[in-house]
Amino acid sequence: METRELAYFVAVAEELHFGRAAQRLGMAQPPLSRAIQQLERRMGVLLLERTSRGVSLTPAGAVFLAESRKALDAVDAAVRRAQRAGHEVPRLLVAMKPDGDAGLLDRILPGYRADPDAVDVEIVVGGIGEQARMLRDGRVDLAFLHGPHDDLAGFDTELLLEQDQVAMLSRGHRLAGRAALALADLEGEPLPRWPGSDVAGPEIRDPGQLLQLVALGQVVAVVPESARRHARPDVVCVPVLDAPRTSVLLAWPDRTRSRAVAAFVRASTDASSPALP
Repeated sequence: METRELAYFVAVAEELHFGRAAQRLGMAQPPLSRAIQQLERRMGVLLLERTSRGVSLTPAGAVFLAESRKALDAVDAAVRRAQRAGHEVPRLLVAMKPDGDAGLLDRILPGYRADPDAVDVEIVVGGIGEQARMLRDGRVDLAFLHGPHDDLAGFDTELLLEQDQVAMLSRGHRLAGRAALALADLEGEPLPRWPGSDVAGPEIRDPGQLLQLVALGQVVAVVPESARRHARPDVVCVPVLDAPRTSVLLAWPDRTRSRAVAAFVRASTDASSPALP
């Protein structure tokens, strides 16, 4: 099966219209229709239901769409990684959200630079929730991810740090003077909406925005304990005793054979080992 066939199917499955899909692909509709029919014959399953009212995905088609997207993404990622590996001056790209390393990079980088397999490191800071996608599509070589929130499928990982959680409150909040809280104490409080969540509150794009909304009393956030390091004078952090612990993990694509990646993992493990319980 060729990647061209997957691209044809994905276009039709996303548009649910052969004419629009053909226009998107820059080709005529009849050869596109024939290509999809040939694909279905070879696979022995019906991928698209065609009726006078339009086109819809069959159950098999829905599964094949998800898998086709993954396959095309993997091809794109392979191209990006190969292009980067072919650069005259190699670089290691490491993705994180703001403060997503929980302060570990200051200890990791000196150890990494001392490794004979080290190359130049570029830190790529993205928005909340973007790091796994950047790693999956080949834009970076490693990423600092966070359990249990990030999807770790397809990655090898190294646990670097586990943290308790705190409630981030405005200084004037009714609970700001408490020594500790339980999750039940926060019931009914306005919560932020993280990317991908269905909470009704304001969507959070970066930590600075979160701090501003907390300080104004617009939201209450339960966040990892390392967030204390950046709390403003008008924001209070109170331990939440029954909140699940969160983890900071270093992730890289499984089956990676890069010596530079392996060196960074070693340095990260060495730098973080005293912090593990």
